[in-house]
Amino acid sequence: MDKLGSSGQTTHALYDKLVFNKFRESMGGRVKFMITGSAPLAKEIVNFMKIAMCCPFYEGYGQTETTAGSCLTRSDDPEAGHVGGVLPHSEMKLVDIPEMNYFSTDEPYPRGEICFKGPNNFVGYFKQHDKTLEAIDNDGWVHTGDIGAILTNGALKIIDRKKNIFKL
Repeated sequence: MDKLGSSGQTTHALYDKLVFNKFRESMGGRVKFMITGSAPLAKEIVNFMKIAMCCPFYEGYGQTETTAGSCLTRSDDPEAGHVGGVLPHSEMKLVDIPEMNYFSTDEPYPRGEICFKGPNNFVGYFKQHDKTLEAIDNDGWVHTGDIGAILTNGALKIIDRKKNIFKL
């Protein structure tokens, strides 16, 4: 059951009364919106949360090095599966990664390593000059290590990692 129409509506009089208000009440009954800033969530999870909690569900993206939020979805966006557009305090660009076949000139979706620049970026790691040089280039762009694609609506979709690290 997908009750998110093209308007992004998250409520339905009958379904909410019969089923979904129970979810909302389990969170205290006064939920106005929800937000996540974790790894990208599956679009099915985002859509379920919007429907079950009867409220907008925002998905954000950023890193500690960019003071967390750098991108955020909009409440009126009916599409899930992306982290929205760049917030006003940041600039973003995609850097080509030829060895992984990701290029900012790719059609229809430019792809590459996600980089941010802005007054919210950190200036370096404490007493770790080498690590700082790996993270921030000469022009002040913070390299996230995440691979993104720019969708036709201007939203950023996280699609890969430059270095996959597995921890057991």
